[in-house]
Amino acid sequence: MSLAQAPALSEQLAYVAAAVLAVRQGRSLGDALATVPAPLRAGVQALAFHTLRRLGTCEALVTRLAERAPPPPLRALMSAALALLVAPDTPGAIYPAHTVVDQAVQAARSDRRWQRQAGFLNACLRRYLREADALEAQVSGDPLAQWNHPLWWIERLRRDHPERWEAILQANNRPGPMTLRVNRRRTDREALAQALAAQGVASHPVGDDGLELARPLPVEQIPGFADGSCSVQDEAAQMAAPLMLDGLPGATRPRLLDACAAPGGKTAHLLERVDADLLALDVDAQRCTRIADNLHRLRLAAEVRCADAARPADWWDGRPFDAILLDAPCTASGIVRRHPDVRWLRRDSDVDALARTQRALLDALWPLVRPGGRLVYATCSVFRAEGSDQAAAFLQRHTDARTAPAPGHLFPGTPGGAGQFNDNRPGGPDGFFYARFDKASGG
Repeated sequence: MSLAQAPALSEQLAYVAAAVLAVRQGRSLGDALATVPAPLRAGVQALAFHTLRRLGTCEALVTRLAERAPPPPLRALMSAALALLVAPDTPGAIYPAHTVVDQAVQAARSDRRWQRQAGFLNACLRRYLREADALEAQVSGDPLAQWNHPLWWIERLRRDHPERWEAILQANNRPGPMTLRVNRRRTDREALAQALAAQGVASHPVGDDGLELARPLPVEQIPGFADGSCSVQDEAAQMAAPLMLDGLPGATRPRLLDACAAPGGKTAHLLERVDADLLALDVDAQRCTRIADNLHRLRLAAEVRCADAARPADWWDGRPFDAILLDAPCTASGIVRRHPDVRWLRRDSDVDALARTQRALLDALWPLVRPGGRLVYATCSVFRAEGSDQAAAFLQRHTDARTAPAPGHLFPGTPGGAGQFNDNRPGGPDGFFYARFDKASGG
């Protein structure tokens, strides 16, 4: 359902405000959206994404529009309305200004807690319409308002990527493309592209098995999705399987480990490309169920086990693996295009805490790789502490590890790894980091 067809903007704005407030209180957007009635969820999610991508600007405007700080729920509602007024030329904001104001006020009036604040909200929003240029000029020098990311995040990116930080932040505030991974055991890329074209959806190939769509589709409308012919997976995430498998020496049926496997996209991609004995681990039992469900849809088989990859004594049978994929827990700073709440949920201290977890996983899993085997380390992060710094420190600790060609840091919207940003390309991969470590044959 498009936003233009979505019912009752006032009702949607009320749910968006609740979702934004939940994020500001430390809950994930996914959890907040789970409470939205199904008929409204798609529209509410689109509006929530739109608001979270502009939340720094909107909250800065709220402080200038309101002489007294509004209660947090009303502040969230005002921010949701302002997001539609500040960026009226974007796909997520197609409502006339007077409609936005009217429906935001209606949303306030429909809630007993804020009925008395409806007039205050109306005055603030109408003042914005009268003084928009002046108000936006007042907040233009505020980095939080300019970039719509927390200050610590901006500063870390400036240190880590001094030549790219601005482009990364700009890319984060645009939606990512929808990319499919073709299940080569069931179909081929050309056949899927033709089936999509028959539905009026253009696509172009990316990577070995991917198709990037010109516009997103609900999964139930993707040809062949239900019968396992394809999956939704970003171009960057699709790089893991070939990096793990291409040129892998040894057995024709390798023994593989996907150490932090949920929700199972990379596990499935490995099995689509090679016959293997594969163990998929995840520390969360519910997430293990998602792995099993994904494999079932794709008609693939692996051993799925709920276990902590950092504690091999609890689950390892002593037989070494030909290759291990460690897609480690991280800040998710590279996938903000798809999860705009992440920037508002993370704290600077999370980076170092997660880096310690990544180090522990690397050190625990490396002894499980056979001599001559490999370990692929991946994170969906653009921060160096979780990428190149982590990889360099690993090599210093493990003298039997050798680096092999790998993409390194990928940035959102950047085609082909560390190449130049292509501002004319609306899609491109998510932010990611990849390193490959080969174990010395005598190690």
